[in-house]
Amino acid sequence: MRRTFIPFLLGLALLVASCGSSTSTTSAPRETTTNGYGRDASPLRLQARIYHSSDTRSSVYFKLHTEDLLYKSEGGGGPFRANVLLTYEAFAANGSKLPVDSASTYVRDRGDGKDPDKELIGSMEMKRNATAAFTLKVTARDLNRDQETFVYLRVPEAQLGDRNDFLPVDAKTGLPLFDDHLAQGGPVKVMCEQLPGRTLQVRWYDQQFKLPAPVFTEGIPGSIDLSPDSSYTITTSERGSFELELPASGFVHITPDTSTQRGYTLFVLSSSYPVIRKANEMLPPLRYITSMQEWERISSATNKRTAVEKFWLDAAGDRERARDAIRAYYGRVESANRNFTSHVEGWRTDRGLVHIIFGPPSTVRRTDKGEVWTYGEENNLMSLSFSFHKRNGDFTDNDYVLDRDPMFKGAWYRNVESWRNGRFYQN
Repeated sequence: MRRTFIPFLLGLALLVASCGSSTSTTSAPRETTTNGYGRDASPLRLQARIYHSSDTRSSVYFKLHTEDLLYKSEGGGGPFRANVLLTYEAFAANGSKLPVDSASTYVRDRGDGKDPDKELIGSMEMKRNATAAFTLKVTARDLNRDQETFVYLRVPEAQLGDRNDFLPVDAKTGLPLFDDHLAQGGPVKVMCEQLPGRTLQVRWYDQQFKLPAPVFTEGIPGSIDLSPDSSYTITTSERGSFELELPASGFVHITPDTSTQRGYTLFVLSSSYPVIRKANEMLPPLRYITSMQEWERISSATNKRTAVEKFWLDAAGDRERARDAIRAYYGRVESANRNFTSHVEGWRTDRGLVHIIFGPPSTVRRTDKGEVWTYGEENNLMSLSFSFHKRNGDFTDNDYVLDRDPMFKGAWYRNVESWRNGRFYQN
């Protein structure tokens, strides 16, 4: 059962009126962090999204998990309470490190911390300039544990019908969904209060994408074919919402008219996304570390679970080591899904490929143009660095492409061979 906590901070946020340039791209403050995708990742999970309910007001939604929080007694053995400070900071599109707007609210939840994991969902209201682009940093600090984590949301120049004008919600509870990647098809409700009574264009795409090539090969991952497999229209309600029947696979892209590709996209992925639960889901990620002959043998096996388990048992040599290797490998697959999913599952992206084979980097340097992952110390010639450049598109803002280099060949084969021997380690 989902636990909810919905605080609304009204009228306390400053106007985001000094966001400067109205360029359609945004620059987050240049950031280097060791909190990189798993190695030193905070145990405090935070998800956030922004929704433009009007041309001057937005809601910053956030989600926490109760099992990540420390519940402390104020004395006498109870009651036990979690105490979290949520803050957002808005940065101008010119890359300034000084926020032009900020606001905070507290999340206080009562419980013993031993209940099954539940979700705490809340929001903060903000006023904003009608057109300016900005970057939003949302931070959650567990005050009982003195531990924090953050996420960045890059908000482009406002244009009616942009992705932030849409908010998918749970049809039963009306609570926001924090991922535009859904684990199965079926109906979904979407809020779009700036588009009441409008006829929207819906385009469906169902394309097959190849797995990324090894890090030392040449070539650029294929792009999305902009020709839809089908298209139709839907009309929003007078209050600005609609229900959409999603297909069993692929993705749908929704725009206010046929003259633009800029809009909102909902993706349909595997039934258990982002986790790996079934044998047929364990098989595809093995392609990164198997030979062609091994892959054909495993994929054609009648009992794929037995074939996958045999691969890991042969690699590790005994069942205990095989279990550890399986847990580590598919843990990285799940982590890649949570962090890097774009128009395909995260494990099938360039960043997912590197994350699975090499593990979480020591440091991540992020800019508006991309990311640089370093394994080892920065500026050390013995360290290994991968550069990813951001590929802009109309469907997702999480598409990053690796700058491949033949110099990576030795490191690639060393790490693949380690996995094939049932060993995994951090570079």
